[in-house]
Amino acid sequence: YSNNTNWIDAVSRSGNTQDHNVSLSGGGEKAMYYASMEYLTQKGVTVGTDLTRISKRINLDYNVSDRIHIKTDLSFTHSENSRNYSDGVRGVAYMKMPNMGIYKFDDYGNLTPLYFSPASNIQGQYSKTYNPVALAEAAINKIVSERITPKFNIRYQIVPKRLMATVDVQFDINSTKNKNFLPQIATGLEWTNSKVNQAYDGDNDAFSVQTKTSLVWTPEFKNTKHSFMGLINMMTYGSKNISYQSRTSNTASSFLQDPSIPSRVNGAESALSSSTKQTANGSLLFNGQYSYLDRYIINAGLRGDATSRLSSDHRYGLFPSISGRWRVSGEPFMAKADFIDDLSLRVSYGESGNAPSSDYSFYNLYDNIGWSFMGESGVYPSNMELRNLRWETVVGTNLGFSLAMFKNRFFIDAEVYRNRTKDLLFNGLEIASINGFNAVNMNVGTMDNQGFEITIQTQAFKSGKWKVDFNMNLAKNQNMIRKISEFYPLEKGNVASNGVYKTYMQVNNPFGSFYGYNFLGVYKDKAATLAKDANGAVIHRPNGDQVYMTYSYPSVDYTFQPGDAMYEDVNHDGTIDYRDIVYLGNSNPALTGGFGLNVSFGKQWRLSTFFNFRTGSQLVNGTEMNTTNMYDYDNQSSAVMRRWRNEGDVTDIPRALYKTGYNWLGSSRYVENGSFLRFRTATIRYTFQEPLLKKLRAKSFSAYLTAENILTFTKYTGQDPEVSVRGSSPFRVAIDNSMTPPVKMFTLGITASF
Repeated sequence: YSNNTNWIDAVSRSGNTQDHNVSLSGGGEKAMYYASMEYLTQKGVTVGTDLTRISKRINLDYNVSDRIHIKTDLSFTHSENSRNYSDGVRGVAYMKMPNMGIYKFDDYGNLTPLYFSPASNIQGQYSKTYNPVALAEAAINKIVSERITPKFNIRYQIVPKRLMATVDVQFDINSTKNKNFLPQIATGLEWTNSKVNQAYDGDNDAFSVQTKTSLVWTPEFKNTKHSFMGLINMMTYGSKNISYQSRTSNTASSFLQDPSIPSRVNGAESALSSSTKQTANGSLLFNGQYSYLDRYIINAGLRGDATSRLSSDHRYGLFPSISGRWRVSGEPFMAKADFIDDLSLRVSYGESGNAPSSDYSFYNLYDNIGWSFMGESGVYPSNMELRNLRWETVVGTNLGFSLAMFKNRFFIDAEVYRNRTKDLLFNGLEIASINGFNAVNMNVGTMDNQGFEITIQTQAFKSGKWKVDFNMNLAKNQNMIRKISEFYPLEKGNVASNGVYKTYMQVNNPFGSFYGYNFLGVYKDKAATLAKDANGAVIHRPNGDQVYMTYSYPSVDYTFQPGDAMYEDVNHDGTIDYRDIVYLGNSNPALTGGFGLNVSFGKQWRLSTFFNFRTGSQLVNGTEMNTTNMYDYDNQSSAVMRRWRNEGDVTDIPRALYKTGYNWLGSSRYVENGSFLRFRTATIRYTFQEPLLKKLRAKSFSAYLTAENILTFTKYTGQDPEVSVRGSSPFRVAIDNSMTPPVKMFTLGITASF
């Protein structure tokens, strides 16, 4: 103790990446070959994270005859990925009290290499708090995977240029081993604790085979104004997944890191399990495309799907599609507009199906209880038999146009779309627990995914050797529930608790909206806590007593004191409760996009840049919430130095209250604008020309320097405004808890071909 440790610096470091590629190609008229090898190493910016990967690929093309062509592709990847034992290492580093040191001192005051990991301290114990450096360096979370993907393709021209058959077969063999070990020195817990020296070993072997058989018919018409292409496509997919997991704890030493070593096997953290899963899918597609004068194009298709993840009553699905394109620039009335190279309008309608993500959902599966009585273990049903699950059907409609002008120096493509999902599959439909289950996965409603996308490309300048290109893309997307089961939960979040926001699922409103209290500042004195009506007058009781602001009367009935956080009393009833909840924002951006400027000089120099941006989104600064609430003994931000201390203080930081009060409710205090503009990448490349190439006997030779995540422009005060809304829950909210931020990366590369 009595240190001044910067825990974030202690778990951070400068990382590096090396990526080396070698390829070889050649052949003749009959056969062509290609072989490559890649060696990649990455040292992460968080201590204890790194990646090593070796990839190999061999391709062979062989022309048996003018009609028969065979192609094979074999790739192999071996990777070793070391991760932190817990994703929360950096979060703990932010919260860890700085007065605790990383290492112990001996009795003479000398620093030792032993981690200072007390079993418990004033902040608590593992897993709320621990020595993050010890966990990052000593704990093990290593994933070793090997993957091989052979592909075979045969193309046979039954009738040259008119009727072609193609057969594709792809195998995917993936073996993954995950080894975890949590040593005592990383947690400081007592040796008898079930978390101490916890060893885990998991194997997962996945095998899949996918086939695609196509028959393409392109008839010849005497009248060349007409053209047609017909397609019959049959696809199959089968997979098998076998997994094994073993976990024990309390091995005799932190150096004994395998669960097969004798250890405590009947503790709360012990486990031994295995599973086998199989999936099979099949589909048949009929598709035809007709074109007249290459101006009027129509495409129609019908696809039938079957899956093993649904019962026999609902296993098969039929999904039609139709689209059309009108190339307006080909019309005679456009002849005078010679500056237009292409103008096309298009419209489409199509249906597709999504099967449930889990296997065997239409079976009643059983499992055994984890403990036994008189040597026998009980058996119980582990899931409900769902024979009425149906395909989740996505109905997509699209309207768009593309325009190319000035000899293709300007191009714009825009489309508006709506994808309506019917029989929407959601998890967690609430049911009566009388049958032993309180929730079930079901088809619960209808959802729309809608928006627009715009792409612009232009050659802005060209003079002599100079050329400047500009490209830009814009997108807007929303998810909206149109219909939902009355039994599906429509809200989430207990706003009576500190740090919690309310979320709703509302018909015809977009996902991602969240609600809470409107933060107005801090009560500076006793008079400021008086309740006031809509006109600003102090509220009095019938006996004439003044009314002071309370929280959640009468269930909590906490009376606000000077120095407490002040929230808006929306309905002016003198109490802050669920009736004062207001809309605070939406985690989904109103607009996303990017743009780039590319400048080249002759054939030697080229500068490429790319920016991306997001606007119109709000996010919760979870790190600010955790480091300014002064609710516990966690490390706090320097902002708390301006907290309220004495009567009359005017500040935006409430007083410090240990384990009591309501100073950090889910409110506008922690909601910030997540808009940003980021200078994502810049690459400058120099391509060497003929004199040097002759000396090196090379076909091409170039060198480049790339910088990534160069600069970010934003009003957001947290670590990184580009926070993703994780998961598939409709109640998800973007909360920034300061995970590993984007790293600045500088890459120096050389590319040569001989």
